[in-house]
Amino acid sequence: VQLQASGGGLVQAGGSLRLSCAASGGGFRINALNWYRQAPGKEREFVATILRDGLRNYAASVKGRFTISGDTARNIVYLQMSGLKAEDTAVYYCNAQIQNDRTRLTQTVWGQGTQVTVSS
Repeated sequence: VQLQASGGGLVQAGGSLRLSCAASGGGFRINALNWYRQAPGKEREFVATILRDGLRNYAASVKGRFTISGDTARNIVYLQMSGLKAEDTAVYYCNAQIQNDRTRLTQTVWGQGTQVTVSS
C-alpha cells in the first residue's frame, strides 16, 4: 500500500487549500485515514481523522476551519483547509490504518509530506 499526498502550496492568510491523499495497492481495507502536520522545530501533530464509518474528529486548533472527507470508492481522502493562518504552516502528512484482507493484520502506512506555507 502506498499513499500519495498532494495539494500543498503557498497561500495568503485567510485563504484556502485542499490537500488530497490517494491510497494505491490491493488486498486491504482502510479503517481510518488521518492527516498530521509538522512545523519546523516542532513535533508532528494530529490534525484530523475520518473513520471507515464516516466518523470524523479534528484537533482543536483546526476545528471549524478544516474539513476532512473521503472517497471510499477511490481510496482518496481530502483535507479542505479554510481560514488559513500563519501557524498552519507545516509539512502535512497523510496516514492510513489498513487491514490486510487475507491475514487480517493491521498496520499504519504514511505518505510523503506536502508543504503548506501560509504568508501573513
